[in-house]
Amino acid sequence: MFALVDCNNFYASCERVFNPDLRQKPVVILSNNDGCVIARSNEAKALGIPMGAPTYKYEKIFKQHNVNVFSSNYALYGDMSSRVMNILSTFTPDVEIYSIDEAFLEFIGFERFDMDSYCKKIKYTVEKSTGIPICIGLAPTKALSKVANRIAKKFQDKTGGIFIMKDDSARIKALKWLKIEDVWGIGRQHALRLKRYNITNAHQFSELPAEWVRKHMSVVGLRLQKELQGIKSLDLETPANKKAIATTRSFDKQYDDFEYVKERVSSFTIKCAEKLRKQGSCCQMIYVFLKTNKFRQDLPQYQNSIVVQVGYPTNSSIDLIKFAVLGLQEIFREGFHYKKAGVIVMGLVPENQRQLSFFSGENPKHSNLMQEIDRMNSFYGSGAVRFGSQDLGNLWKMRRERLSGGQIITIKG
Repeated sequence: MFALVDCNNFYASCERVFNPDLRQKPVVILSNNDGCVIARSNEAKALGIPMGAPTYKYEKIFKQHNVNVFSSNYALYGDMSSRVMNILSTFTPDVEIYSIDEAFLEFIGFERFDMDSYCKKIKYTVEKSTGIPICIGLAPTKALSKVANRIAKKFQDKTGGIFIMKDDSARIKALKWLKIEDVWGIGRQHALRLKRYNITNAHQFSELPAEWVRKHMSVVGLRLQKELQGIKSLDLETPANKKAIATTRSFDKQYDDFEYVKERVSSFTIKCAEKLRKQGSCCQMIYVFLKTNKFRQDLPQYQNSIVVQVGYPTNSSIDLIKFAVLGLQEIFREGFHYKKAGVIVMGLVPENQRQLSFFSGENPKHSNLMQEIDRMNSFYGSGAVRFGSQDLGNLWKMRRERLSGGQIITIKG
């Protein structure tokens, strides 16, 4: 059996953990630089505030309905997500973290368990320990667990946030209820094609001839169909190391000062280096880009990028900052107002399999130094130890005028 555990209105729920007065009140979370709405509580949805609503267009509605508006606090959300996932891993060793607020759980050898009681225990433990409400859908396959979770969330008054697809009649009833465009794995184009053949719900799709599905939707569609029929075709996925790592940000406003942009690029590079070390990789090249604001047509426009060959595999923040700044110096032009920059490290190789150079390479002392910096930042909080090229102020320098006071405090003995 598979379960899909989904945190309800996750970003808004995180804010409510640290401010209980927000419960039962409309809450929206804004994107980077407070540009648009990226998360809403149920109360905000009921007011008709759509996902992606531009902040400036909805300011009047926010004030009229006393909507609580917050800048996104990704450090808080990431830490709360980690706590939820760690708790879930105590109930089964087979966990696939699907997104920041979703995880698939597989229950192997649980045939004699009362899964209804077990799911209730999972839900109670997560909510009691973190304050984050969750819904659980349990079914024979991953795709069906997605359907079960949707039912658990849609009809919480009846399900209590838990729905178990216990038999084939429950599977058929659920698939007849689910619209074809809402099926996990069926995109917009496939949904439109299926509707042209009068396939409007998931059950109709599951009953199609396998040859037709394979011809029109490839083997991926055929696997999905088998999953909806209750035949296991998808296993839990183990996270694979990334082939490239990017850190890109829009600035809080436009800047034409090289030193400011240099500090931003340095900070982005350090973030990429931390991610490299976390997954045990080194990079051999670094891509740096700059952009002006394309929406300001009254200002001169410019964008450029460069790939810098590092010369040896490394994950040293010190070395990567040096190469990133060299690239920035090549593409930076005076007289332009820059709005966005980014760094992408590429050509990744495993740290324990890198080809060393006889004549050049990173300083051997860097490895121990990076490990110690990572350890201290993990213990005292991200950004506790910074490099001289970084600003001691806000690490990302985004416009976050409505940031809540919610923060994670970790006590370690």
